Amino acid sequence: MIAIDTVLVKLASRCNLDCDYCYVYRMGDDAWRLQPKLMSERTVEALGENLARLVVAQGRPLSLVFHGGEPLLVGASRFDAICAKLREQLPPTVGLHVQTNGLLLNDDVIRSCARHDVGISISLDGPSEIHDRHRPDRRGRKSHDTVMAGIARVLAHTKGRSLLSGLLCVIDLEADPASIYDFFKSTGTPSVDFLYRDGNHDTLPIGKASLLSTEYGEWMGRLLDAYLADDEPIRIRLLDDMMRLILGGRSIKEGVGQDDYGILVVETDGTITKNDTLKSADGADQFAERWSVHDDLAELVGSPFFQEYHQSQRPKAAACLACPDLLICGGGMPTHRWSAAAAFDNPSVFCADQKRLIDHMREQIALRTAA
Repeated sequence: MIAIDTVLVKLASRCNLDCDYCYVYRMGDDAWRLQPKLMSERTVEALGENLARLVVAQGRPLSLVFHGGEPLLVGASRFDAICAKLREQLPPTVGLHVQTNGLLLNDDVIRSCARHDVGISISLDGPSEIHDRHRPDRRGRKSHDTVMAGIARVLAHTKGRSLLSGLLCVIDLEADPASIYDFFKSTGTPSVDFLYRDGNHDTLPIGKASLLSTEYGEWMGRLLDAYLADDEPIRIRLLDDMMRLILGGRSIKEGVGQDDYGILVVETDGTITKNDTLKSADGADQFAERWSVHDDLAELVGSPFFQEYHQSQRPKAAACLACPDLLICGGGMPTHRWSAAAAFDNPSVFCADQKRLIDHMREQIALRTAA
């Protein structure tokens, strides 16, 4: 049986921000409109029961990430009750985390996270002139100051340093990478996870002129320079993973390298889907048969449908299989390999970018090794 590493749980199907790059609400998939706005108590109960059985069946723990939409739209008291219920049902080795946009991150929520050992990750795209350009609220109002206040509130808690897992940033190519790095270090976060804009072979990511252009690779290369120049750097997961792979180590998260990661997504009605970034690939996040948290999850994970989905993480394009950098880039995210004509049988739209970044990393590692 394939081991599940991460379960993304959609506590809310709606969001209080209107981010211009969102793969859920801005890339053509409207399935969220058919979902309940919030996950019911009955669905949470079934989720906990069946995830507990799955952990026993696979013989290893997993991480549960409250996601959305915006998961804190359930409200502080309901969020606390959900955390308490899942902590009661799940083995203590299961990690609980919340990925939030930070607007509703009040003291009650933070106390709940501390009480139930829930890690907090917050989405923030940089200083206000960058963040507010892309992440206004539903009325078009700026959100940066509220998010920054939420980060400060977490860090002010007695357990804040251990609660804050890090920040999540979607790259804006118009921003200066060195300035972005300095900004994030000033927030007090222990780490930042930088994400490329979503896109595929039919709709290129914003900022990419062509499949052969390297705008994102060059941006990340300049970020790497700032990162390596810092004697006391914060962690940057993508750069750390890729450099570990170049040096013969392993990655710790999907998107690079060739390790497999078992991922399930639970919608607010309890429906199980594939990785939700696949919503941007013409609704490719749906299984052929409907599965739910009310079903036997071990049976789902052992089914041919799940096996096929899991294998889609590995690239099949001839260009990828013949590439010497495949061990490092891993072929990229499946959603970035998609096209209507060939499904996932393509290199990533970021292939040229990743090659550019890998070459730059090798140059920097060689310089530091020789010094």
